[in-house]
Amino acid sequence: MKVVVILAHPDKGSFNHAIALTCINTLAENGHQIIFHDLYDEQFDPLLCHSEFYKKARLTACVRKHCEQISFADGIVIVHPNWWGQPPAILKGWIDRVIRPGVAYEFVGGDKGEGVPRGLLKARSAIVFNTSNTKSGREKRAFGDPLERIWKDCVFGLCGVRVFYRRMFNIVVASTERQRKKWLKETAGIINRYYPEKSRKKPS
Repeated sequence: MKVVVILAHPDKGSFNHAIALTCINTLAENGHQIIFHDLYDEQFDPLLCHSEFYKKARLTACVRKHCEQISFADGIVIVHPNWWGQPPAILKGWIDRVIRPGVAYEFVGGDKGEGVPRGLLKARSAIVFNTSNTKSGREKRAFGDPLERIWKDCVFGLCGVRVFYRRMFNIVVASTERQRKKWLKETAGIINRYYPEKSRKKPS
């Protein structure tokens, strides 16, 4: 399987980087082809310009590469912190520029864009790993868990990815080394479940 892993955190020593590395190592051990992008390290430009609005817009080489990779991916893994109930701006810009019409979704014939789009992504499953310094209960009571809605419904659900799983690790700022090791072990287990060795079946 081809699995795209997208990381969005500016600190190379962050727990987000440890999560991404665990995902990559586990996927490699299971024999999958990995396409990895550290958006901050690559200095991905998140700014969507007017010239890119249209389906047949001329894209930069970087964006075109990302679009091709996401189009042919069998699985997608996203790793990012919870910042104000949203992904970091660089990742939001990646969504704006890469999860685009003609690549991730399209409108049915005769529809001028006001209707319900049809998903185009080949990926059957997507996993999102988040970190937060807010307790899960308060996140849901006070804020409604916006990241769940963004990724499950607004992005992957709309783009045709049927299987979705998200794990929020919290509270990271107060976590011990023992706790983080436990979380990384859990991360590997999640990857094994959704992207197992080729000889084992993945969940439907």
